[in-house]
Amino acid sequence: MKLTIKRVYDEPNANDGTRILIDRLWPRGLSKKKARVDLWLKEIAPSTELRKWFAHDPAKWADFKTRYHAELKHNSEHLAVLKQAIAKGPVTLLYGVKDEQHNDAIVLQELLQH
Repeated sequence: MKLTIKRVYDEPNANDGTRILIDRLWPRGLSKKKARVDLWLKEIAPSTELRKWFAHDPAKWADFKTRYHAELKHNSEHLAVLKQAIAKGPVTLLYGVKDEQHNDAIVLQELLQH
């Protein structure tokens, strides 16, 4: 299984495979052409309430992961879409936040790789 994550603002490349945006909101200042997103799965993103609560505060990271996992348990339909895409070939999960160590893409990557 080839599953990577990267910021949607980073330059696309041929190794990305299927590019799946997993943010609930479209990234600011980025055109659809430049983003080269193959699939926008906004329903897989953390709920608005969870996203606002977390506010990308590293001190809340462990609790965020637990809460996001709980939300994902009720989102099997969209997880299945991700698993199907991964089964077909390389997938890159795209996210917009600047924090590359504390974001929903990391949680999804860990979940899908185990």
